Amino acid sequence: MAKTNHYFYVLRCADNTFYGGYTVDIERRESEHNDGIGCKYTFTRRPVTLIHYEVFETRSLAMKAEYASSTNHARLKSVT
Repeated sequence: MAKTNHYFYVLRCADNTFYGGYTVDIERRESEHNDGIGCKYTFTRRPVTLIHYEVFETRSLAMKAEYASSTNHARLKSVT
């Protein structure tokens, strides 16, 4: 059985906001966001640019990184 990499990634949107997500195919997912089929948030904020990603062995670890990123981002927004 082939090993699957799991990714946590961060995109910079055209309006200089950030979007974090999870995928198993980083190139495909960036293309989906830029094609308008990624998610509602990035649909109106295209084009997006991949600025960061981390590779994990399991989906669970990647999702934990995504969750940690979103909670830290929320804290930063509430401070500023």
